[in-house]
Amino acid sequence: MRVMDKIHLKRPFFGVLSMHANLRKMGYAINVKRVVRLFKVMGISAIYQKPNLSEANKAHEIHPYLLKSIDINHSNQVWSTDITYVPMEKGFLYKVAFIDWYSRYLLSYAISNTLDAGFVIGAFQKAVKAHGVPLIMNSDQGSQFTSKAFTDELKAKQIRISMDGKGRALDNVMIERYWRSYKYECVYLHSITDGWHLERLTEEYVHFYNSERLHQSLLYQTPSDQYQKGLIRFPGA
Repeated sequence: MRVMDKIHLKRPFFGVLSMHANLRKMGYAINVKRVVRLFKVMGISAIYQKPNLSEANKAHEIHPYLLKSIDINHSNQVWSTDITYVPMEKGFLYKVAFIDWYSRYLLSYAISNTLDAGFVIGAFQKAVKAHGVPLIMNSDQGSQFTSKAFTDELKAKQIRISMDGKGRALDNVMIERYWRSYKYECVYLHSITDGWHLERLTEEYVHFYNSERLHQSLLYQTPSDQYQKGLIRFPGA
């Protein structure tokens, strides 16, 4: 799964058959049925089917995508959230993150061995406590984000809910870019032994990402600097 995750980050358009062919070429004795099973465990699929760590629950309310034509020009205007698979030396965990769209600032995260909505809500509450609330929250249509427990949290704070269109891989592009940076600059550089080790490395990386890493897309500012400037530009944002 670690190898598959690296291939997916480099070639997100690979479906089951392309992934299977590449794994076989690399010397892995694996059949198509197992690739399908591991795709489901990892929550990945080719980008034309939108990578997603959970199946949408048909009983949950789905909200429209709100970001297509708006000018995102200050901090706390739009937050994005997503969940990713994190490989370790033995086994794997899941990480949820909340990011400010305007500044790329990583607001909060949580790590879990399950995909229930509880750890998503916990990370959201942590972000709100530290940074206030956004005007819009964007996510995919995974069951954690469409769950009544999570959407009720948003509605209670009068946050507008935006969800990626089904089959649209780049609607939540800001958080997708963060995942790529996090994995190549943190996860894949270490042999992670357990959850405590992952937590420590992630905490160190988030500090680096927010406060030290200069982003070309931010004109070589840090997300922390950009986030603070975005608050000053729109007081009360």
